[in-house]
Amino acid sequence: MDLGLAGKTAIVTGGGSNIGKAIALTLAAEGANVVIAELDEAQGKKTAQQCGGKSLCIRTDVTNLSSVEAMVKAATNQLGQVHVLVNNVGWDIMKYFLDYSVEEIDRIMRINYLGMVYCCRAVLPHMIEKKYGRVVSLSSDAGRVGEFREPIYSGMKAGVIALTKTLAREMGRYNICLNAVCPGVTRPDKPEDAGDLSMWSKEGAAAKVFTEQVAEAAKRMYALRRLGTPQDTANVVAFLASDKAGFVTGQTVSASGGYSMM
Repeated sequence: MDLGLAGKTAIVTGGGSNIGKAIALTLAAEGANVVIAELDEAQGKKTAQQCGGKSLCIRTDVTNLSSVEAMVKAATNQLGQVHVLVNNVGWDIMKYFLDYSVEEIDRIMRINYLGMVYCCRAVLPHMIEKKYGRVVSLSSDAGRVGEFREPIYSGMKAGVIALTKTLAREMGRYNICLNAVCPGVTRPDKPEDAGDLSMWSKEGAAAKVFTEQVAEAAKRMYALRRLGTPQDTANVVAFLASDKAGFVTGQTVSASGGYSMM
């Protein structure tokens, strides 16, 4: 299916690895020019090179509004109109609520929610001016149902969904569609990138890497009995970023193998 993304410009936050990288490569394969907004500039440049075309990496800290604004300005100066924003950046540590430090709480809130707020704040005025835009933000089923040992993350991902719906109501008059995608547990590019997986493992707190034993335990939570891949999420994001989804806005789509059905 031709998604009609050829020649359009898409910003993907955290596009240097894992799900973000798959999203960037999928949009590029559809002909889009991709701006990798990435704190890890070296990794982001590698992905931009793989994307080809006019794609580029701009070092960005999504928790800093000035950094985000500078990235959007550089993107528009080099590539013109920004058609798509994908809020992909996310981060978490799995703990019981009372075990988090104040610093950990602040970091989870800033990366998972405030980053989206800042990116939307910087990009939406440009999209309003152009009377066109597609914003796809990665949430999580944790934000729909709550998740054991992910209290702060769950709250922030619920915020992503709520802000998506509110902005969809505000921005519809400008032909701007906003939607959220909730991935399931996804096999990471590198095992250590999966973080703390102790909730699925007999090893408990010792499960710090993505082993096959952990994977098998996690699969049992999913109706399809498999874990997600970065491409599973990227396919849904690409559709919502396209004009094929031009009458879809304010929606939350779970690409999670049947973990949450609501």
